[in-house]
Amino acid sequence: MTDHVLTLIAAERGGLAAETVDAIREALRNLGADVARPDWLAEATACDLPFAELNDDQADAAARALLGDAPVDVLAQPLAERRKRLLIADMESTLIENEMLDELADHVGKRREIAEITARAMNGELDFRGALDARVALLAGLDAAVLDESAKHIRYMPGARALIATMQANGAQTAIVSGGFRCYTALVARELGVGRDFGNLLEIADGRLTGRVVPPVLGREAKLEALVRLATEAGLPLSATLATGDGANDLDMIAAAGLGVAFRAKPIVAAQAKWRVLHGDLTALLYAQGYRAGEIVAA
Repeated sequence: MTDHVLTLIAAERGGLAAETVDAIREALRNLGADVARPDWLAEATACDLPFAELNDDQADAAARALLGDAPVDVLAQPLAERRKRLLIADMESTLIENEMLDELADHVGKRREIAEITARAMNGELDFRGALDARVALLAGLDAAVLDESAKHIRYMPGARALIATMQANGAQTAIVSGGFRCYTALVARELGVGRDFGNLLEIADGRLTGRVVPPVLGREAKLEALVRLATEAGLPLSATLATGDGANDLDMIAAAGLGVAFRAKPIVAAQAKWRVLHGDLTALLYAQGYRAGEIVAA
């Protein structure tokens, strides 16, 4: 009886050939796995290969070796408790395409400088708190009205609305836990219908940014704490949770969640995460939970 599943998810509709799935199935069988027939979640796009007698890492490696550079994501995991009941998501470069500090930097002519610090922090090259303080300090004196203006440039990640709507329609709780700013997390949560949101507060005095963040600062440790706290409040084991993000400050919550997915992540994150989506959009997180195309809520 199969107790694990390998899910293959193409970045584009129609991008997964039956011949490719059959070749991967045969490769798993050659390693000694008992592999069931392919179960297509979305025609020519996403497919499950239930298996037993092989560990997840071996199945993952065998599939990736066959796929090479093909834009197909691979996730191998236990079948039990596959559909998660709590989603914790990072916001920037995860639910939205933007890094909002970079957007604010345009208003002080320092986008390149701030974007470079952002990239290094998300790659784990700089301490998150120090990098945050350094970037926010460059915004000192900026009119607070710019916060609303920059919010108009938010671009939602493809699949974000479907991910939230589908999980909530199936009884899951959802939350944004971001090292970004509450003025944006609250807006994104309202727009996507996310249940709760957590972010940092920019200090404002006399209608202008002071260049400081109001303590306590939500960073790497706080994201993990939020995952544990929200799961506890919901009466859920961590095995019933899904956490996703792209940066180094997401690593702890990704590692602790039942399904922790590095989404289009920075190299250091992708290298350390057990599960990763490198090519697809956020609907890949639904296919990873076994949702079929017909079950995904259109948004």
